[in-house]
Amino acid sequence: MNFDEFDDLHPDTLAVRVGTLRSEFGEHSDAMYLTSSFCVGSAEEASLKFTNQMPGYIYSRFSNPTVTAFEQRLAALEGGEAAIATASGMAAILSLGMAHLKAGDHVVASSGLFGATIQLFNTYFSKFGVEVSYAAPTDTAAWAAAVRPNTKLFFLETPSNPLTDVADIAAIAAIAHEHAALLVVDNCFCTPILQQPLKLGADLVVHSGTKYLDGQGRVLGGAVVGRKELVDPVYLFLRTAGPSLSPFNAWVMLKGLETLPLRMRAHCDNALKLAQWLETQPQIERVYYPGLPSHPQFELAARQQNGGGGIVSFEVKGGKEAAWKLVDAVKLMSRTANLGDTRTTITHPATTTHGRVSPEARAAAGIRDGLIRISVGLEHVGDLIADLQQGL
Repeated sequence: MNFDEFDDLHPDTLAVRVGTLRSEFGEHSDAMYLTSSFCVGSAEEASLKFTNQMPGYIYSRFSNPTVTAFEQRLAALEGGEAAIATASGMAAILSLGMAHLKAGDHVVASSGLFGATIQLFNTYFSKFGVEVSYAAPTDTAAWAAAVRPNTKLFFLETPSNPLTDVADIAAIAAIAHEHAALLVVDNCFCTPILQQPLKLGADLVVHSGTKYLDGQGRVLGGAVVGRKELVDPVYLFLRTAGPSLSPFNAWVMLKGLETLPLRMRAHCDNALKLAQWLETQPQIERVYYPGLPSHPQFELAARQQNGGGGIVSFEVKGGKEAAWKLVDAVKLMSRTANLGDTRTTITHPATTTHGRVSPEARAAAGIRDGLIRISVGLEHVGDLIADLQQGL
């Protein structure tokens, strides 16, 4: 199905129908092509395919029908021309950087990034001569002030992890384009169901498909989505270096996309109810959730997103000791740092996801010792409240 011909379809339909590639057997469900290579009919055909003069599949490191189906479906949902799938979300960011950056370039990144992304920028990109500066995601003036003559790329995560700061994508895109830089948005928390950065001016979107796109914590995967001219260089890097998505993982996430609209609405409903309850608890200092009127960017989130998302963070009184006590006390929630699962997960960011970040950087990002992050799943919200209540 060519989604360009069906641009009036709702996301719920796109998530089910786009990217279905049927073989001669006419299978109704998406097929899984578990093969390392593909045969050709002649030496000439092989030559034409290897030089991109003829379409077709060659080797699953860079071309596989199941992976193509996932890429097409995700691109349709994001409103992008093309997508390239990778082995993980971090592989997507690495591939994008290797494709679009070179020694001497400068990146402006959000100070509220996922800890592994900060490590990738500071430890490995800098090793190859790429400079990185950080700006608060909610301070557009800081982004403009951080620009240098060699700035090539803005990297933004909104909502941020774990404090759910919401950045003005359109405003930051305007600053980036004024200085001939690309804006990349990590859309992991919202998914294309709740937010479409490309329509707000972003040039590229990255995903950790490990999270909501799969939705059940089964496999790893990632993707880069955007204009074909910007995605193609990422494909060329992947073809050479090989941080590729396996066909099996692509199939799992392809099936996950079919229920993504339903799941995201349910995640949002549960998360809002849990956040509202947390705000009434005397042991809680502050709750971070874009769907609450108390959130600093509540109005922006209402305009830019189609829901508050499934991530709720909050600070408990008593610092690390109280936070660890609560994490240890829950019986229902899973103590794991992964998110975007049907099962609710709970973690202490300062000692897990952001444990490798310096104390100074954590303080600058507002990640305090009493902070807890919950990825709200699809259980009954009353059971989730009861689980936290006995811990508090």
